[in-house]
Amino acid sequence: MASPGSAGASGLFSRRGEAECANGGAECGWWLSSCEEDLEREVYNLSRDESEMGAVTDSEMGSDYLYTVQIPATPDNQVMGSSRDNIRGMDPVIAGKSEQQFVSSTIFTGGFKNQTRGHTLDKMMEGEGNHLQLAGARGPTCACDGCDGKAMRDERGEDVTPCDCHFKICRDCYIDALNGSGKCPGCKLEYTVADDPFSQNGSETDMRALPPPGDDSSRLERRLSLLKTKPGMIVSNGSSTDFDHARWLYQTKGTYGYGNAVWPGDQGHDGGGGNNPPNMGALPEFNDKVRRPLTRKVSISTAILSPYRLIVLIRMVVLALFLMWRVNHPNNDAIWLWGMSVVCEIWFAFSWILDQLPKLCPINRLTDLSVLKERFDTPSPENPSGRSDLPGIDIFVSTADPEKEPPLTTANTILSILASEYPLEKLACYLSDDGGALLSFEALAEAASFARIWIPFCRKHNIEPRNPETYFVLKGDPTKNKVRSDFVKDRRKVKREYDEFKVRVNGLPDSIRRRSDAYNAHEEIRAKRQQMESGSDPSEPLNIPKATWMADGTHWPGTWSQSGREHGRGDHAGIIQVMLAPPTAEPLMGSSDEENIIDTTDVDIRLPMLVYMSREKRPGYDHNKKAGAMNALVRTSAVMSNGPFILNLDCDHYIFNSLALREAMCFFMDKGGDRLAYVQFPQRFEGVDPNDRYANHNTVFFDVNMRALDGLQGPVYVGTGCVFRRIALYGFDPPRFRERSCCYSLCCGCCEPKKPKMKKTRSQKRASEVTGLTENITSDDDDDIEATMLPKRYGASAVFAASIPVAEFQGRPLADKGVLNSRPAGALTVPREPLDAETVAEAINVVSCFYEDKTEWGGRVGWIYGSVTEDVVTGFRMHNRGWRSIYCVTKRDAFRGTAPINLTDRLHQVLRWATGSVEIFFSRNNALLASSRLKFLQRIAYLNVGIYPFTSIFLLVYCFLPALSLYTGQFIVQNLNLSFLIYLLTITITLFALAVLEVKWSGISLEEWWRNEQFWVIGGTSAHLAAVFQGLLKVMAGVDISFTLTSKSAGEDEDDIYADLYIVKWSSLYIPPITIGLTNMVAIAVGISRTIYATNPEWSKLLGGVFFSLWVLLHLYPFFKGLMGKGGKTPTIVFVWAGLLSVIISLLWVYISPSNDSTAASGGFTFP
Repeated sequence: MASPGSAGASGLFSRRGEAECANGGAECGWWLSSCEEDLEREVYNLSRDESEMGAVTDSEMGSDYLYTVQIPATPDNQVMGSSRDNIRGMDPVIAGKSEQQFVSSTIFTGGFKNQTRGHTLDKMMEGEGNHLQLAGARGPTCACDGCDGKAMRDERGEDVTPCDCHFKICRDCYIDALNGSGKCPGCKLEYTVADDPFSQNGSETDMRALPPPGDDSSRLERRLSLLKTKPGMIVSNGSSTDFDHARWLYQTKGTYGYGNAVWPGDQGHDGGGGNNPPNMGALPEFNDKVRRPLTRKVSISTAILSPYRLIVLIRMVVLALFLMWRVNHPNNDAIWLWGMSVVCEIWFAFSWILDQLPKLCPINRLTDLSVLKERFDTPSPENPSGRSDLPGIDIFVSTADPEKEPPLTTANTILSILASEYPLEKLACYLSDDGGALLSFEALAEAASFARIWIPFCRKHNIEPRNPETYFVLKGDPTKNKVRSDFVKDRRKVKREYDEFKVRVNGLPDSIRRRSDAYNAHEEIRAKRQQMESGSDPSEPLNIPKATWMADGTHWPGTWSQSGREHGRGDHAGIIQVMLAPPTAEPLMGSSDEENIIDTTDVDIRLPMLVYMSREKRPGYDHNKKAGAMNALVRTSAVMSNGPFILNLDCDHYIFNSLALREAMCFFMDKGGDRLAYVQFPQRFEGVDPNDRYANHNTVFFDVNMRALDGLQGPVYVGTGCVFRRIALYGFDPPRFRERSCCYSLCCGCCEPKKPKMKKTRSQKRASEVTGLTENITSDDDDDIEATMLPKRYGASAVFAASIPVAEFQGRPLADKGVLNSRPAGALTVPREPLDAETVAEAINVVSCFYEDKTEWGGRVGWIYGSVTEDVVTGFRMHNRGWRSIYCVTKRDAFRGTAPINLTDRLHQVLRWATGSVEIFFSRNNALLASSRLKFLQRIAYLNVGIYPFTSIFLLVYCFLPALSLYTGQFIVQNLNLSFLIYLLTITITLFALAVLEVKWSGISLEEWWRNEQFWVIGGTSAHLAAVFQGLLKVMAGVDISFTLTSKSAGEDEDDIYADLYIVKWSSLYIPPITIGLTNMVAIAVGISRTIYATNPEWSKLLGGVFFSLWVLLHLYPFFKGLMGKGGKTPTIVFVWAGLLSVIISLLWVYISPSNDSTAASGGFTFP
């Protein structure tokens, strides 16, 4: 059987339940048929009941005419959204609604050298959903003879009947009827286009208010919310969302009664059309009143910050004096020991300065959500309808392997996104399945089906958090702050539905396997029967591929369980499925119908748009891992929804605060928000052991370093929980930026700024490119040349290029006094048109594997390629162009995720981060090569990102120095004199004083600070060290670095949520810390025994060596505790390695043992 993605005769497609067009496929304009009418009729006369009972029929298994495909639009073949002169009397409302119904029930596939196909799904999963927006939802059947297609329905689930006789008809039969006789198949009367044939309430916001699909306006303008000028409305930079009574007086010539200060003339403000009114001066400015800001900056108390900065300065001076003293006082008895210690200490001081300088300006920020609602969601003269004027947001969720990233976890993340408190029509969620697995596809379909229950429940009872798995396991009283009397009953029903949902999702692997085995067995039987009928040798083996089958009995176009040609993990077509169609602009209230799980009266039951996407993959192409998947999502979303802002989340990070998106919009929509590239939220984790043994919460980084960077140019991008401005990802410069002065040039080492030249900046050139391509105008020859370069930058998609200026305009703040680069109020209140097949076909084109060839994707545009830490590089590029970023810490955590609490997984995670940092250091993304737009302290922070892994080399040496000191009886200094002790004491005291002050202004605890110090030593002596060698191998020898996906699955013991903490999986990263620990423990024993039996014991050197050895072991304590496992279950290899090290150390000691008594007494040491 041919699948939607399988190779076949080019251009030969068929459609179920419909005979060939009488005038031929080409004249029909939508479909071509390769099957005979009688065969097609025979296919549909076969019953599917047998297959639903467990058997398989030939109609489902063996026919080559069972899948439905659509030919993308061409000038000779236009779909319903295009000009259709050959279709008479087509109502534009029916066109829009039926087209969206068709798109949401069709899975589109295609790619390089493959035709774009649309396969209409009868169902996407074993069960069937019935929500109106859900793809494959149940509905009435077409009443035409021989057709079992789904009848057209509107957004409320009511039948769309083009004729007054209310004859139920599907989209395709309606088109055929119009192209044929033009008469209704039911009453046999000609179709007529009524002025308002389907109006139920006469709302002005119905889809008919949009431009009809066949007009001459740009399809992009019809699909996106663009500015609509309101006649008679005075718009100025000082316009407000508040109702301005004074302005109302001027615009309406109204009055509040006696005593008005200004009375307009009979001809209005301008005296009848002129610019200067005859009876009064220029229009007064009524907007001078103070506006409440959306955000405000809260500085750290000077009582904390001033001492903090003073202690930093004192410690820097003491470190400088200490290092000078160390250099001037060598230990002549052990010059090698002294030399190594001095070099390490100099590097540690340098590393500490790089880490400390960016912490000098920490700040906090607050948002005002009430002001955001007042400005964007409240009726005003500029927005009389009261529709939300907030910009759209496209949310990206990425997954790569359903075995390591459980589908249930991903489904819960999707549900939390769909339930966000943000205008539904402005929200679109995209799941990128980089593995192309049917398991992820059907799990997403199950999540979309369950969303029809979960999301209305969340809205009705104001549920927090909106991840069902987390919500139902919360401890405490669930009825707290709940005001509705039916909450307990609703919660019980939804909990039961969620339990069934979990069973279905967790059972999908077995369900898919059993289904595929049954279909494959039937295929083998069918092929064997054909072999026997053809007279072939029965002993010849059958070459039947072991395909993976979808629920509707067709081949899955993505990755098969047993990889086949064009169906492997790195070899499959691009796939796009609209799981939930875009919602209508107006609220759709539920009812108390008994079919509903809960009473949704007065509850908006609309669902945000949900799309499944798996980009095309082919052998021989570098798909660039996660960065490539994110760039594919950027292009897909630009074509389909084009939200001016993008939120990206890992599949295990869900929205914990339903208002998080509004928090981010406060920053973007505030004064100066047009210069923000992204808003980064802190990462918070669940499932971490209470003691946080391996510093999984990483609070020092997220609450200290990131808050401090927020006072500079902004925090770094950390890979998830970040809201981007779309055009910042496109490589544009900010709308305005300051070139650094000469003082800055001296600080950063850059040359002084050159005199300005009359030449366009790169950002201006790109803006003119887009304008020239979309509007077909050029201002000069340079613009004409630059416009021809646009495909080389962004690819050959004109639709994508046309979306760029729209996204830029929609992302601007509202016009207000003092706000630059703004947009008028009410510009984003116009609903956008439903998706059409052309749009999805174009989206398939932009995710093909060849689209990025010879473009700037991954170089300057989108997520940057070339590093396993593409997140840091992408943020660095934006800061380097002059953009700013914001760190948004909310009272209630915005997002929460999972972290690998297992020691091995944690070290491998740190290894990947450190390897990426080494790659950054040896690349052109090194902060030393940054432009003058990067602030000095921000440059220091990025420089530290690339340098910190190299500290592991010096840390490894320094951890062995105490042991060497105890073995040899020497110390890093000649004598423990008073100067050394004072320096050491001062450095230690200032370190702890800084820690206490950081705890005060960041809100972390001392225990968290200490855990971070411990894991810094553990990671530095293991993962960071390995990262340095891997990075050097890649740079010098070109050896690529393998990427290990962090597992999100839990341990085997489901009753113990921390079971994974005690699992010990041996790794070569364990060798250096084990060696350091055992060496220091043996050295302490050796040093004590030697001193006790020495003729002239030197207790001061012993105490110094033992103190530093214990300091090292104290830092490694969590590591050794993790090796012990649960109940002392230590792997055998740990004991083997410990015994081997003990033997080696003992033999080494015997070999280098002094040969005479005097040497033994002095504890001298000479290399053999």
